Amino acid sequence: MPSEPLCWLNILVLHGPNLNLLGRREPGIYGSVTLTEINRLLEAEGQGLKAKILAVQSNHEGVLVDAIHETLGQQQGLLINAGAYTHTSVALRDAIAAVKIPTVEVHLSNIYQREVFRHHSYIAPVAIGQISGFGAESYRLGLQALVNHLRELQRD
Repeated sequence: MPSEPLCWLNILVLHGPNLNLLGRREPGIYGSVTLTEINRLLEAEGQGLKAKILAVQSNHEGVLVDAIHETLGQQQGLLINAGAYTHTSVALRDAIAAVKIPTVEVHLSNIYQREVFRHHSYIAPVAIGQISGFGAESYRLGLQALVNHLRELQRD
């Protein structure tokens, strides 16, 4: 019996504060890959996974919250690197919980090998998973995990 063709998924990728400076900002920690290159990597990976990527970067918490709210009826999943807001923003956590969208949290650096204040994530409790420490590859791995999760939900 032939399986049904996979439908395209819409994935929102949110990049938080200071990530627009990737490639220039502390390359010893964050690497030399730019945000544009990460978005291209995700778009290419998305093509193979049948996932359309909408990438948004903002240094403003309210813009990120609004983008999460706008996922309702538009996107099936959220891939988020909230940057410093990971450790401070109850608002982002509450927005993700409110829209109930499957979310994967990603970080370029291993946040658990860094300053103690970075060890706590407000997003992790409302995410299906977290990937950190693999540089730009964290995004690709996060996208794969998110799409696999969403495909499993479609099968159920």
